[in-house]
Amino acid sequence: MLFIDNQGIHDPAINLAIEEYALKHLSMDESYLLFYINKPSIIIGKHQNTIEEINQEYVRNNNIQVVRRLSGGGAVYHDLGNLNFSFITKDDGQSFHNFLKFTQPVIDFLRKMGVPAELSGRNDLQVGEKKISGNAQFSTRGRMFSHGTLMFDLNLDDVQASLNANPEKFKSKSTKSVRSRVANIKELLGTDMTIEEFRAELLRSIFGMEPDQVPQYVLQDKDWEIINQISKERYQNWDWNYGLSPESNVKHAKKFPVGIIDIRMDIREGHIGEIKIYGDFFGVGDVADIENLLRGKKYEEQTVRAALSGVDVKHYFGNLEMDDLVGLIFLEE
Repeated sequence: MLFIDNQGIHDPAINLAIEEYALKHLSMDESYLLFYINKPSIIIGKHQNTIEEINQEYVRNNNIQVVRRLSGGGAVYHDLGNLNFSFITKDDGQSFHNFLKFTQPVIDFLRKMGVPAELSGRNDLQVGEKKISGNAQFSTRGRMFSHGTLMFDLNLDDVQASLNANPEKFKSKSTKSVRSRVANIKELLGTDMTIEEFRAELLRSIFGMEPDQVPQYVLQDKDWEIINQISKERYQNWDWNYGLSPESNVKHAKKFPVGIIDIRMDIREGHIGEIKIYGDFFGVGDVADIENLLRGKKYEEQTVRAALSGVDVKHYFGNLEMDDLVGLIFLEE
């Protein structure tokens, strides 16, 4: 495994472009580890409705950057007190959805530091009832990344104020807000350190050697040229980060073990007009495929099932059955 030094860049539109570049352009015979720390920003999950996930007024007034990532999952707040890690590897067919494989080195490190972290639920690292890390994954063309946050010294008030948490998230939890269920790692350490020192210790732990001895892939001018192009075309693009939310007169949302799935449809004269699927689920396939199959079809169960026949629902949503998806489309309020 090679370490990629992002050269201290704090712009999420560049850091996510570095990650995508490594995934799609670097040698498939090697695995990579990337660290990055972003300035105040909200990183939106691939399938989420940005406008509904953020407090637009607070985000605008506090100059918080909003960027959509490639991976699924929920919206997260980043700032200079948050360390992000990304493992970029081959997709061996067994690793997608296996969050423990990629978080175990981080868990081992935290426990050595006196922080009794464990993987909880789908993709969170927690200490007791408090979340200290969220993780997400993306796969394409035989490669994947598994990335996560480490809330080291995050401004937790900004976390609460900048995000509009979906109430579905808290239906099975005793806590009723983002602020009350997260904690900073710095508060849990037995020693005082900066995030830079914490980053160096994590790097040392993962590679088993001093940071200045860790094998690296050094980004060259030719790499940066493509990275900047990716950043401009995707992560600095309003259409990607926000996109247009189509008008809809039917909204069906439900929390499944794979996450929240939210289907919006414009039903006219008994047919599905525009349709959009949102959520914080993790899937390999692009749900636009399913939207395209259903658009224009008669809004009745038999027709919908026929349109989706042969579709591998798990490829798009994780461990979800066809009956679950069809049941959500025709959910009775």
